[in-house]
Amino acid sequence: MRAYGWKYNQGIRNTSDAYKNVIVDDDASTAGRICLSTSKLLDCYMDLPITSNWLIPTPNAPLKAGDLVELSPAGFLDYVHGADGDIHAKIDGGNPRFYSFEQLYVVGKGMVPWYGADPILFTTPVPDGALSGGMASVSFNYSEEPMRVFQQTVNNIGIADMQRFVEGRRLFHTSFADGAHSENPTINPPLQAHANQLGPRFNSERCLGCHALNGRSPLAAPGTRLNAMAVLTAAASSSTSVKPDPTYGLSVQQIASDSTAPDYSVTVKSYQTSTRTLAGGEIVEMQKPVYAFKGPVPAQFSVRQAPQVIGMGLLEAVDEATILERADPDDRDGDGVRGVPNWSIDPETGEKHLGRFGWKAGKGSVRQQIAGALMLDMGVTSPVFPSRACQIDMTAASCKTPAQTTAGVSDKELQQLSHYLQLIGVPAQRSVRSGFMPGIRVSAEHDVDPTRIANGARLFDQARCSACHVPRMTTGNNHPFAELRKQVIHPYTDLLLHDMGDGLADTLTEGSAQAKMWRTQPLWGIGSLPYVQESAAEMNGPDLVHGPVSNARYLHDGRARTLVEAIAWHDGEAHNSRLSFEALSAQQRADVLLFLGSL
Repeated sequence: MRAYGWKYNQGIRNTSDAYKNVIVDDDASTAGRICLSTSKLLDCYMDLPITSNWLIPTPNAPLKAGDLVELSPAGFLDYVHGADGDIHAKIDGGNPRFYSFEQLYVVGKGMVPWYGADPILFTTPVPDGALSGGMASVSFNYSEEPMRVFQQTVNNIGIADMQRFVEGRRLFHTSFADGAHSENPTINPPLQAHANQLGPRFNSERCLGCHALNGRSPLAAPGTRLNAMAVLTAAASSSTSVKPDPTYGLSVQQIASDSTAPDYSVTVKSYQTSTRTLAGGEIVEMQKPVYAFKGPVPAQFSVRQAPQVIGMGLLEAVDEATILERADPDDRDGDGVRGVPNWSIDPETGEKHLGRFGWKAGKGSVRQQIAGALMLDMGVTSPVFPSRACQIDMTAASCKTPAQTTAGVSDKELQQLSHYLQLIGVPAQRSVRSGFMPGIRVSAEHDVDPTRIANGARLFDQARCSACHVPRMTTGNNHPFAELRKQVIHPYTDLLLHDMGDGLADTLTEGSAQAKMWRTQPLWGIGSLPYVQESAAEMNGPDLVHGPVSNARYLHDGRARTLVEAIAWHDGEAHNSRLSFEALSAQQRADVLLFLGSL
């Protein structure tokens, strides 16, 4: 940033040595490592009395309220000193990794998400209306790696919670087959405690295997096994409660460690196609997957892609009363939109909670959602589901009895995973244009038109899409993480169930969610999803208007290749909103899609 900066007058201080400034440590071989010592641990802190800046055109002017200070914190993963005289990450004995990102401090206000404005991408606070996750929003990305935007921490994270985030991240990337890290497995040592923890049947060996780069399930071609998706099953006798399928239990675990075990692969055999004609004559082709089971076809089943895992802590922080006040099961206002809460029984306490996670809002907390995925997708036990019998029936007595021979995730590790998911931020809405110099390439993610985006938002609301995809909520004041409390967020969901019509119905009931009822999917991050689902080598910039051009798939089973196709499937309570969208001109529909692409 040649146009701007700040100055500081002192360096790193330590409390262990009379508060003297520490420039290098006491080991000449590691000179230059600030505030590290091979002979003792130093209790260090930063003492930077920033009193002035050198912001052009008035360098060295005293700081005042509203001035901007750019920070680049780099927190190390907790480390220990090894016998080799070097330091090693405490969690796995590997290199002492550090995690860094750019933050913007506004004097008198605090840390705020930022974007780059004129001149030369000057670091500027994101406007309040674009703060999808409030002050927890992820700042605009200028790294040319938009596929990583779902892996970022909340912007306002504290130091202690950054440690919790990175510890949970390590587990999210860990294979429960051999303990290997998904990134640089030859450099980052395996977590041996998690080797051989997969069940005899499973779908993926690590969380990241289904949630690609923290996004959705990787794209599977027709005829290939859908093991990165969940296939939930139930017996024919299921009605108000799920009875396990006699062959699969509660889910089809498609991979077996025993090569002689039955093949339970599920694939897409074919697609049933239909079309809708939009105003102006544009034809949208819709496809509905037809599934093939190598094993017996279950009486009831639901195929679901893994959702992106951003903003889960913020959704968990919304008070139940805030969600329930929008419920209208009897359609008292006569607008055709109801909204029904789903309820979840905490498997550890037996208490009833509002469901808010999963495609049918069947899970009441991040902890419950994680424990269910560990069991149903990987056969990994936890304090919530201590026996692999839980994959057969989570209400059975055998599910509550820990199997002495099964080592699984400990309570501490389950908490680490929960902390990680709770502290993942959501991208700020890219509804303002960045200040690139003339002649500089503008990447597709930043090549936005604020006027058309604003018009698209107006049309989105005019079509009453916002009746379910609620633009604004405020989180409560009770979440364990202070970063998530009292945040004005823009998730574009009401977290309630809605009848979406027969076309989207599966055959499985989940609590209050009948076969054609689905939780309103949050729309925040949907514009970044095409980047996340692409590999870096394939990324040319998604065309949200004319697709399909990416690996992103929409709706619960991933049938929709574009957002237009996803909208075309909306029916039931969304019938009138869909008709309103279809009646828009081609230019107006394009503006709605540009608005969605900015989220």
